[in-house]
Amino acid sequence: AVKDGKCVDTTMGFTPLEGMIMGTRCGNIDASILPYLMKKENMTPDEVTTMMNKKSGFIGLSGLSSDCRDLCDFREQGKERAKLTLDKLVLDITKLVGGYIAEMNGVDLIVFTAGIAENNAWLRRDVIANFSYMGMKIDNAVNDASRGIDAIISTPDSSVKVALIPTDEELVIARDTKHIAESLK
Repeated sequence: AVKDGKCVDTTMGFTPLEGMIMGTRCGNIDASILPYLMKKENMTPDEVTTMMNKKSGFIGLSGLSSDCRDLCDFREQGKERAKLTLDKLVLDITKLVGGYIAEMNGVDLIVFTAGIAENNAWLRRDVIANFSYMGMKIDNAVNDASRGIDAIISTPDSSVKVALIPTDEELVIARDTKHIAESLK
């Protein structure tokens, strides 16, 4: 969540486990699950940590794959656990975006970026559909055609502008490195 050019909130907590479900990470969970699993399954803290970081998320919930592309294919094949996992992803993103909207008392722009959001028109459409009660609207033709390019994917009459901005981590790293190197002179 960004306000006046400054980050005011993020999905990451003490570790990347916080936030939405990911490929192998569980995302937000009830903290009481940890001692429950440790007692019931006789797990050590390290085993629980490994499970939450490496065996949960998409792979744990679907039992099929940690890759969203695979889950999309499995969903098309009628695999219910793939559908459940992708529905959970949409729900998690919706809850996080909704929380940020409330925290900032409204927003002017919602940006989809990074691999999963950048490459899945269905995900952007389904998340924004959950905010239709607020007047947010996606231009399906632009959304479906947009992949790997900067684009405004909302309709002109949408209450909030919605954009797709591809991630360019290498460019950010190069700029930061240049900035640091120049500051050392």
